[in-house]
Amino acid sequence: MCLKKDNITQQLTEKEAALIHFFYRHKNQMLKREQILKSIWKNDDFFSGRSMDVYISKIRKYFKDDSRISIDSIRNIGLVFKIID
Repeated sequence: MCLKKDNITQQLTEKEAALIHFFYRHKNQMLKREQILKSIWKNDDFFSGRSMDVYISKIRKYFKDDSRISIDSIRNIGLVFKIID
């Protein structure tokens, strides 16, 4: 799967694509970390959580030049994938 913007194409890993798809389906909603982990990693243990943090960091970099899209962390709760139309 690829992410395209302008003339730039970014090849995505399976997990990156699954996360972006999950976030998009739940855009502008507060998502609990456990909900994301159980949906994508099928468990919510410590190591999966750390892995998710790495993937989210990478995804944030992919969208950094698009001011309409952000992934906001809500401390001790979860994340919000915000898209401004």
